[in-house]
Amino acid sequence: MRFSEIWLREWVNISCNSSILVEQMTMAGIEVETVNKFTDDFNGVVIGKIVHCKPHPKADYLKLTTVDIGKNNPLNIVCGAANCRLGIKVAVATVGALLPGNLKIKKRYIRDEISEGMLCSFSELGIINPCTPLIIELPENAPISTNIREYLKLDDNIIDIKITPNRADCLSILGIAREIAILNKTSIIEPNISPVKATTKEIFPIYVTFPASCPRYLSRVIQGININAHTPLSIKEKLRRSGIYAIDPVVDITNYVLLELGQPMHAFDLDQINENIFIRMAQEGEGFVLLNGNIIKLHSDTLVVSDIKKILALAGISGGQQASINKYTKNIILECAYFNPLAIIGRARRYGLNTNASHRYERGVDPELQYKAIERATQLILDICGGKAGPIIDKTHQDLLPLRITINLRRSKLDNVIGYSIENQLVISILQSIGCEVTQYGDQWTTVVPSWRSDLTIEEDLIEEVARLYGYNNIPNRPIKINLVMGKHNGSKISLRRVKELLVDKGYQEAITYSFVNPKIQTLLHPNEEAIIIPKPISKEMSVMRLSLWTGLVSAVLYNQNRQQSYIRLFETGLCFIPDKNNNLGIRQEFMIGGILTGSYYKENWDHNNHFFDFYDLKGDLESVLELSNKLNDIEFRPSKNPALHPGKSAGIYLREHQIGLIGEISPILAHQLNINNSTFIFELIWDRIIDRISPKARDISRFPANHRDICVIVPETVPAGDIIKVCKKVNIDQIIDVKIFDVYHGNNINKGYKSLAISLIIQDSNGTLEEKEIMATVSRCVAALEKKFQAILR
Repeated sequence: MRFSEIWLREWVNISCNSSILVEQMTMAGIEVETVNKFTDDFNGVVIGKIVHCKPHPKADYLKLTTVDIGKNNPLNIVCGAANCRLGIKVAVATVGALLPGNLKIKKRYIRDEISEGMLCSFSELGIINPCTPLIIELPENAPISTNIREYLKLDDNIIDIKITPNRADCLSILGIAREIAILNKTSIIEPNISPVKATTKEIFPIYVTFPASCPRYLSRVIQGININAHTPLSIKEKLRRSGIYAIDPVVDITNYVLLELGQPMHAFDLDQINENIFIRMAQEGEGFVLLNGNIIKLHSDTLVVSDIKKILALAGISGGQQASINKYTKNIILECAYFNPLAIIGRARRYGLNTNASHRYERGVDPELQYKAIERATQLILDICGGKAGPIIDKTHQDLLPLRITINLRRSKLDNVIGYSIENQLVISILQSIGCEVTQYGDQWTTVVPSWRSDLTIEEDLIEEVARLYGYNNIPNRPIKINLVMGKHNGSKISLRRVKELLVDKGYQEAITYSFVNPKIQTLLHPNEEAIIIPKPISKEMSVMRLSLWTGLVSAVLYNQNRQQSYIRLFETGLCFIPDKNNNLGIRQEFMIGGILTGSYYKENWDHNNHFFDFYDLKGDLESVLELSNKLNDIEFRPSKNPALHPGKSAGIYLREHQIGLIGEISPILAHQLNINNSTFIFELIWDRIIDRISPKARDISRFPANHRDICVIVPETVPAGDIIKVCKKVNIDQIIDVKIFDVYHGNNINKGYKSLAISLIIQDSNGTLEEKEIMATVSRCVAALEKKFQAILR
């Protein structure tokens, strides 16, 4: 928002200079983006009056004028402006004047006629104006010979501020003046706004069909106005310096009130409205003619103002062409409303509009400002355009208007947050200065927030106001005192954060997906399970609660795959929702950890072959997670028949006979149905079943050499490798410190249904060096145990 510094000073009488004023605004939280002089320097320009005007004898587009500037000898000046005429008062650059652009005015001849100066336009004085060819026309009461800089108050600064969305109250001169007055411990100087007495009984029927979106709608008929009256120069200049150019007196006044008080208003041509006005929702696809003549199609959630035939305005956003003020307008109806921000937010952007009205309504205007604004606008219109005003028609639903919020502010909370104790009376004074009604009860204050401060909703908001207006620089710097208490580390539980960090270290990225998922994908992954259906879903693709994390992870893979991502490693943690009649509300919630990987093992690189992820890549990552519990030796991977997984590349994960999760490759048939390009591997763990951790048991490292012995046995193909390892370790727990399977063979000399496993035994004693016969005795016991348990045959 930009505004004139002089206009602001009309509202608050302060003695500080511009630099201090800007610093005060910045420290108060009003970000000042720029401060610019309104005009460049110039001199020698005074007010004059054209006392004679006739055509130039040698140029049709020029005129010869005689201009009185208050001296004995009037000036003869040649002028080419279209609006140059007898009797108007103008800005005269006299001989010797220096204008912006280093233009020096000299006496010269123009087509053989003497010209002793120049009649100036706004642009020639360095003032931006859309009608640059026209000379300045000053009011009739402008005093001749007065310096134009003084008369137009051109020694002004234009301050451009950036208002955060929560401070809608500062989107007006009134709001900014309130802040400056508080900082300077003074009061604002408000214009005298009193009710305008109705001089006609003319009213217009108003019907609000959506009061929740429009809790208050005020209107007033004004008849017999003179639309061709001139907007006072003082109003035009204030609008210009705020970036708004004059159009006609009615529109200028509504814009002026918007900038002055922060209340958007609109005026309709009464004679172009049919029968009634309705505040309603648009019909889907209904057309609306904008002020520029363009037609847009509206959505059904757009609030509009209409008559029985057409839409007159987009409520809170913009008026339309079909009932707009024009040069023939004689009768108008003023609109001044409070629209619910939720009914306005996003609508302007949807239609490619960005207006001063929508900017304010989206953030919330003062719900108690409408009467003041309509009375202010009415009086200005009557003063400038004449006419007769009717009574105000009030369509207010008081129960739907925002209530003034009551907040309790505790002394203990205030001191704790600020870190400093401000005396009671000063706290009360600060809160009262922003418009709050304050009552003290012991060590707390009950505070009723003013209607214009919609940003004050919780205790912390009041604390911020106290600190801000007390002055951050006035709060002394003190060292922070913290009483540290060393917390206890629960070594018996795995930290979820540690699991996440481990997966991130292994190249995974954490995904966060919705708990409500696509029923089609979920049914493919869980064909025999019923999901909880959401009664009013956001969309059909988000209409059921997830049974597992797989649905969201698969959807994430598809999303990334469609964007040419070939290296995908994702994990997610969160609740899943399983129908269970034995639980409260028929729902069992389980916290799960899931992961998925697909594509190339390495990102594209000249030094690596194109290796794709396989089952064992995921199994290795998963075992690293399970190792955190120190129970990996008790974990078993057993063949699984999950319909979503490849029957030969999947497993149930068991801890002491209790299933704790699943791992496997997504079934090729299912992958084809889902349009997944590459082999995709997925896992899921039930968090509550792996969270418990066994404390590690330490033992001395043996000083004696370790012995490696390899054996090769033939076992049935159905025997899990993990079972082989467990049996070998149990043979001699004290001496067999590790067992590894380093080769699996199917082929010649191996019967069908069998496999050959090469096993490496690492044998070591902590009390002495083992002799060969002791080592071989242990190896023989391993072979015997395998023969007994699995009918293994030593090769």
